[in-house]
Amino acid sequence: MFRYRLSEAAQGDVLGILAWTHEQLGEAARRRYESLVVAALRDVASQPDRPGSVGRPELGAGVRSWHLRLSRSHVRPGIELVRRPRHFLVYRTEPTMVVIGRVLHDAMELARHLDPETSWE
Repeated sequence: MFRYRLSEAAQGDVLGILAWTHEQLGEAARRRYESLVVAALRDVASQPDRPGSVGRPELGAGVRSWHLRLSRSHVRPGIELVRRPRHFLVYRTEPTMVVIGRVLHDAMELARHLDPETSWE
């Protein structure tokens, strides 16, 4: 299993997603979505090229994406499932680590929200 690190942009994405979820849907929904994000991070760290991940060569060498809906069955027991997750991770693998560049809504245009040169720090 690789370690993983969230870029500053990805950290901001997660905080924004969870804040919006809390404000719009309540604390229980935020906890469910937070658990789903954690499950997705663990999934890509355990197998970055896992079935269901999509290569994104247009964003740089080794860049992949993983939709959170693919991690729904990996949320820890006792947590209600998120019915329709709408976000995905954009990540790349470095020698000993998976770096999450962004966590984006699936309606967003990738090229507008991910600069291959600056999004990984």
